This record gives sequence, structure tokens and C-alpha cells, in this order.
Amino acid sequence: MEWKKAEPKKKILFVCTGNTCRSPMAEAALRKELRRRKISGYVVASAGLHADVGGAITPESLQALTEAGISVNKTFRPRQLTEKMLEEAYLVICMTESQRSHIARPNTTSFYALAGKDIPDPYGQGIDVYRMTLRSIRELLPLVIKTYCI
Repeated sequence: MEWKKAEPKKKILFVCTGNTCRSPMAEAALRKELRRRKISGYVVASAGLHADVGGAITPESLQALTEAGISVNKTFRPRQLTEKMLEEAYLVICMTESQRSHIARPNTTSFYALAGKDIPDPYGQGIDVYRMTLRSIRELLPLVIKTYCI
């Protein structure tokens, strides 16, 4: 009997500014949606262009995710985007077109490029803005899955 080597999982990386609001919400939401649809073969992560390394996900992001029934890895910590992360990623999705232009790689897109709308930064605003941000991200995930995962 021959042993088949498992195919490496493709990494989808979400990028925002600080990796405390939008990208961790997108990471958790896509992870849940892939599980719900029983789509395997992907690892989902996030990072920031100017990450608050050593910080944490914002309480408002955590609250919005919890209210939506989406769990967050308890050990989540903001990560600074690195060249290695970009090289290892199958797909990099930026929250804004401006962020995508900073990275400028063939495997990089943005929500604007995919759907014609940026995901604005909710940092420092009220919980309703975070809920709206999560809703906007979740509305675009079926397009991400259809375009890149199936």
C-alpha cells in the first residue's frame, strides 16, 4: 500500500492596518464559513501593515464576533505582516485598495478589487460601527469562497 503525502494547505491571509479589528474579524469569519460549508484545504490567518504587536484584538471586535456566534482563537495576538507571510500565502486579501497598492503582488487582492468597496477602519468608533464592519466582511465572504476556494 502506498502512502499519499497530504497536500499542503493553502493559506489565505487577511491584511489591515493594525491587525486588531478588520483582519482578525475576517480571519475568524472566513474560518467559520469554510467549516460550515465543509471546505477543507485552507488555513486562514491575518496580519497588519503597522500591527500593534503585543496588543490584542479590540474589545469591540471581540464583542461583534461573539454576538455573531463566531469564535476567536484565545491566543490571538496582532502580527506584523512579513515578507515570509506574503511568500507563503496562496491569497492575500486587503481591506482597502490603498493597502493592496502597498503590497503589490500577484497573489494580492482587496475587497475593493473583488466587490467594488473598501472595508473602512472602525478603530476608535462605537460597537455599532464594528457590527456593521463585520456584516460588510461577512457579506463578501461568499464571493471570496466562490472566486478562490471552489
